[in-house]
Amino acid sequence: MADPAGEAVDLSARPDEMHKSHMIPLSLLRSELTGNGIRARFRRVLRHARTPRSWPALIWKNIKFVFFAYVKYAFASRGPEFWNELGRDFAARGRYEEALVCYDRALALRSDIPQIWNNRGNALRNLDRLDEAEQSLRGALRLKPDFAKAYNNLGRVLDDLGRFGEAEASVRTALSLQPEHAYAHFNLGNILGHLGRTSEAEASYRTALRLRPESPGWRTTLGFALLSAGRFEEGWKETTWLWQTRATVRLHSHLGVPFWNGEAIGDRVILLLADGGHGDTLQFCRYVPQVAARARRTVLAVQPRLVRLLSRLPGVSEIVTEGDRPPSFDLWCGLMSLPHAVGTTLATIPAMTFYLTADPADVADWRERLAGLAGLWVGVCWASGPSNTYRRRSITLEALAPLGEVSGVQFISLQKGPPAAEVTRPPHGMELHDFAEDQHDFADTAAIIENLDLVISVDTAVAHLAGALGKPVWLLNCFDPCWRWLQNRDDSPWYPSLRQFRQPTPGDWPSVIGRARDALQRLVEGDRSQLRPPMLTS
Repeated sequence: MADPAGEAVDLSARPDEMHKSHMIPLSLLRSELTGNGIRARFRRVLRHARTPRSWPALIWKNIKFVFFAYVKYAFASRGPEFWNELGRDFAARGRYEEALVCYDRALALRSDIPQIWNNRGNALRNLDRLDEAEQSLRGALRLKPDFAKAYNNLGRVLDDLGRFGEAEASVRTALSLQPEHAYAHFNLGNILGHLGRTSEAEASYRTALRLRPESPGWRTTLGFALLSAGRFEEGWKETTWLWQTRATVRLHSHLGVPFWNGEAIGDRVILLLADGGHGDTLQFCRYVPQVAARARRTVLAVQPRLVRLLSRLPGVSEIVTEGDRPPSFDLWCGLMSLPHAVGTTLATIPAMTFYLTADPADVADWRERLAGLAGLWVGVCWASGPSNTYRRRSITLEALAPLGEVSGVQFISLQKGPPAAEVTRPPHGMELHDFAEDQHDFADTAAIIENLDLVISVDTAVAHLAGALGKPVWLLNCFDPCWRWLQNRDDSPWYPSLRQFRQPTPGDWPSVIGRARDALQRLVEGDRSQLRPPMLTS
C-alpha cells in the first residue's frame, strides 16, 4: 500500500499497533454511511433549524458532509488497515463471519501482515473452524516468529483440538517472549487443568489474577479448579465472583431485590433461579427443599423442559419458566450458588439416594410399552453439546459397538438433539430402540429411566437425571472431566448410584468403553455388584 504522498508504509514494522493508526473513526464512518445514520442526521438538522429559511443552507452543509465521508471511505478502503480495523470491530460485536470477510479482504490487498493473520485465526476459532484457525495462526508466526499473542492464540486452538501437549508448548513460548502476558497465564492454567496438573493450573490462574485482578470470570475458573480438587470452601468462595461479571450485574439490577447468601429468610419469599444448563439444574435442585424449609414461599424458575419434572420437588410453592412473569419475591439466588450459601463441604453434600421422582402413571405407561423387550434394559446417551469442551466429552453411537457384543441386553436410546439421528444406523449386533419422538421433556425421560436396569451415558443431563432418580448409572468420562466429578475417583459424592469409567489418557475412549463392556458382560452373567459404584471415599 502507498500513502497519499506515494511513499511505502511498512505496516508490519508496527506490531500489535494497527488498531492505533490514525484513520477515519469507523463507528462514525459506518453511522454516516448507512441509511439510518443519514436519516438521523437530517432529523437533527430539521430539529435544530429555527426558521424555514435556514433549512437549505443546513441541508446543503450536511449533503457536503456525507459526500466527503464517502470520499474518505473510498481512499481508506484501498488499504488493509481499513479492513483489518473493520474486522476487529465486527469481532468485538461477535459477528465473526463478517469479521472473517474483512480480514480476507485485507489479506487480498496485502498478505504479509502477521497481525491480520492472527486476527483471522481468532475469528476462525470463534466460528469453530479450528483446523483453518491453526493454519492462519501458524501463518502469522511464519511472518513474525516472536509474535507472543499468536503463540498464545495458537495454544488456545490446540487446546480446543485436544492436543494439550502442543498447546502447553505454544503458550509457554508466548510467556518466554512476554512473561507478564496475563491471558497467556490464564490459558496455560486451562491447558494444565486439561492435563490433570491441577496444582500447576492453580498457580497459573493466580499469576494471571495478580496481573489482572479485575477479571471475575478468571476468579470463577479458579474456583472450579479448587472444587475439582475437593477444596470446596475455597472453591465456592471464588465461584461467587461469577456474580460480578457484566451480564450478572445487569441481572442483579433487573431483579431489584437482594441476593441471598445464606442468612435467615424468615417470613419472606425467595426466588431460586436456574443459572446453568439442564445438568446443573438437575444437580443443584437437590437444595430446593432445604432452602424452602427456611422461607415462607419458594418460587422456582427453570428451563421449560424441566418444569413438569421439578414441579414434584417438595417445598416448591410455584414454578415458572422463560416468558412467565414470576410473582413478587423478596430475595433471590441462583441454583449454582446454593452450595456456597448453605456452606456445603465435601463431607456434607446432600447425597440422598434419590431426590427426584417421575410421575407414577407415566412410569406405568412406559413399563407397559417396554414389557415385550426380553433381557436387561439399558439406556444409552452418547453425545453432549456442540462446544469444544462438550465435544471432548462426547462420542458417536458407533463407538459403543463393543457394548452391542454383549448378548441379552436391550438398549434404549435416551439421546436427544442432532446426534439422535445416529439411531438409524446402530452398531452391528446392538438391539437399539428409539423413543425420541415420545420424550417431550425430562419428565418423559425420567419415566423411561425409572423402568430401566441401568443407564450408560457420557457427561450429559441424562447422567444427572439418572443419578437424581437413584438409578444405577455408568458415566463414561473424559480425561479432563467437569469439576463436579472431582479427581481420581470412580464414584461420585453427588450421586451414590453413579459409577465412573474415566479415560486414562486424553482421548482414550476405547479403553473406557472396553471396561464398561466387561462390566456389562459380568452384569448379564448375574454379578449385580457391577451396578454399585465403588465405596464412597472422602
